[in-house]
Amino acid sequence: MTRKTVLLVGLLAVLLGLVGAPATAAAPGFPSELRLPDGFRPEGIAIGSWPVAYFGSLADGRIQQIDLRTGASTQLSPGVGAPSVGLKVDSEHHRLFVAGGTSGEVRVVDTRDGKLIARFPVGATGAFLNDLVIARDAVWVTDSTLPQLYKLPLGRDGSLPPAAVTVPLTGDWPNDPKSFNGNGIVTTPDGRALIVGNTGTGKLFRVDPATGAAKAVDLGTDSLLGNDGELRLGTDLYVVENGFNRIAKLTLRPDGTAATLERRLTDRHFDTTTAIAAFTDRLYAVNARFSTPPTPTTTYTATAIPRF
Repeated sequence: MTRKTVLLVGLLAVLLGLVGAPATAAAPGFPSELRLPDGFRPEGIAIGSWPVAYFGSLADGRIQQIDLRTGASTQLSPGVGAPSVGLKVDSEHHRLFVAGGTSGEVRVVDTRDGKLIARFPVGATGAFLNDLVIARDAVWVTDSTLPQLYKLPLGRDGSLPPAAVTVPLTGDWPNDPKSFNGNGIVTTPDGRALIVGNTGTGKLFRVDPATGAAKAVDLGTDSLLGNDGELRLGTDLYVVENGFNRIAKLTLRPDGTAATLERRLTDRHFDTTTAIAAFTDRLYAVNARFSTPPTPTTTYTATAIPRF
C-alpha cells in the first residue's frame, strides 16, 4: 500500500467515525436530567449566555449552579435564611437577580464569586416576591399577594438604583387575597410593555410599565389555569401550567395584546414544574415537587426537553 493510499484510508476512517477525533473536539454530553442537592426545594431557574443554569432554594435561599454540558453541580452562594424564588441572570454584568418570596426583597448576586452585590427591600407588608424579568432599562418583579409590581431602574451602564420603586397594578388586574395572583413575567416582543400571568384566574395581562394599567391579553377561548413561570423567545411565549405538569406554547402578538395557543406539552419526568429557561435548542424545566413532602433527603431535578 502506497503512502498516498494510507493517507486516504486514514482520512476515510476519520470521516466514517472509525477513528476517534481528538478529545478537544468531542461534543459535550448535555444530560437530559440535572440533579440538585437533596432537600434543596427549587422553584426558579435562570440561564444566560453561558451553558450554566442557576437555581434558587425555597428552603434557605442558597443558589446552586449546574454546568449544562456535564451536569456538575456546585453551590454559588450560601443560604440567607429566606427563600429564593424567581431568578434572572444578567450575563453582561455577571449578576443574578433573585426574587425573595416572603422576605420582601430582591437580592443581586455576583455570578463569578457568589457574593451579595445588593439587597432591595420593597417595604410592603405581606408581599411575596415571585418572579422577575430584565427589561431594557429596569428589572421588574411580580408580587403574588399584593396588586403591584416592583421596579429596579437601571442606568445606561447597567448600574443599580438606590431603591426599588412600587408600581400599583390597575385597570383589569384582579387580585384575590385568598389566591395566588401575580406570577410569571416577560416583556412583549416590541419591548414596550410587560406580560404578567395571574395564576388564580388563568389569564395573562399586558401591563403598561409607565402607569401599571393592566389589560387582559386576548387568548380567545383558551385559559392558562395555574400559570407559573414564563419564557419568551421572539414571539413564542412558553407558559408553565404547574397544576397540570405541562408547558403551553403560544404565539404572542408583537404588542402583547393577544396570543394564540399553539400546543401543550407534558413529560413523564415533570413533577410540579414551576419554571423554565432555554439554552440553544433545549428547554429546562424545574421540578419543584410540591405534592411531595419536603425532607432533607427528598430528591430534586430539572428536566431538559427539546424546544418545541
